[in-house]
Amino acid sequence: MKHLLSVADLDLDAINEIMRLTDQFVEVSERPIPRVPALRGRTVVSLFYEESTRTRLSFETAAKRLSADTMNFSVSTSSAKKGESLRDTVQTIEAMGVDVIVVRHSSAGVPWQVASWVDAAVVNAGDGEHEHPTQALLDCYTIRQQRGTLEGLRIAIVGDVGHSRVARSDVHAFTTMGADVTLVAPPTLLPASLEGWPVAVSNDLDDVLPKTDVVYLLRMQLERQREALLPSLREYTARYGLTRDRARLLADDAVVMHPGPMNRGVEIAAEVANRPNSVITKQVANGVAVRMGVLFLLAGANPREPAAGDANG
Repeated sequence: MKHLLSVADLDLDAINEIMRLTDQFVEVSERPIPRVPALRGRTVVSLFYEESTRTRLSFETAAKRLSADTMNFSVSTSSAKKGESLRDTVQTIEAMGVDVIVVRHSSAGVPWQVASWVDAAVVNAGDGEHEHPTQALLDCYTIRQQRGTLEGLRIAIVGDVGHSRVARSDVHAFTTMGADVTLVAPPTLLPASLEGWPVAVSNDLDDVLPKTDVVYLLRMQLERQREALLPSLREYTARYGLTRDRARLLADDAVVMHPGPMNRGVEIAAEVANRPNSVITKQVANGVAVRMGVLFLLAGANPREPAAGDANG
């Protein structure tokens, strides 16, 4: 694997390989000193043109636990503010000797463009409304951790699907792993076309929840909405929010997920987010181990045996 730009680049075997590596790196993360020398001498740079808390810190933590050197690019303090082009910025960074470039950008397709300009490995950390592959991988891992497998599970993805790069990546990853996916949203928050999406669609959350093994709530992305798509957030919550009363429709072992950041009281009630069957903080924790696996596959010297020579390192 040269780059990780899209979940569509990964077949079932490739996803399972990342899951296997993640198992090992979860164990590393639980050690008193959670560090292995697997990427010692490698350099990972975070090139984020969009704000981020979880993804940026997760990649940085993953790189450091693998003993890689890290660099962080901040648009607000860079020559981009002076008009430097993306290509010149990327090639300047590569000239400093980097092995992996983690890219987040508000425009779809930018990670592919960056990959065409450099020899370093490129990871898509979110491009516009298009893709977020490592989020999908950590979501798959978290579900597998809770339920043992995704095969045959019924997963409902609820909310602002049309503006969600997470939804696009999750649909491909979940269905590749054998799950049945239903999108639940008002028509105005669905993509203009669902051609090629292997999903069912519903506008009735109350009908879907009793039959759901995993409910995946999406943030209302008001910053990406360019027109009024809903009468009000209150009405959205009344019909599509996972309120305390609505959560009672779920089976006892149903899993509640959210990619963050949460709008508590909009797509999910605060008390529902804090229940034992909510794995939102586990998603964050697993994100570090999954990204360790991805960085290792892209930059590791011997990706087949990550722990063999590193267990005592």
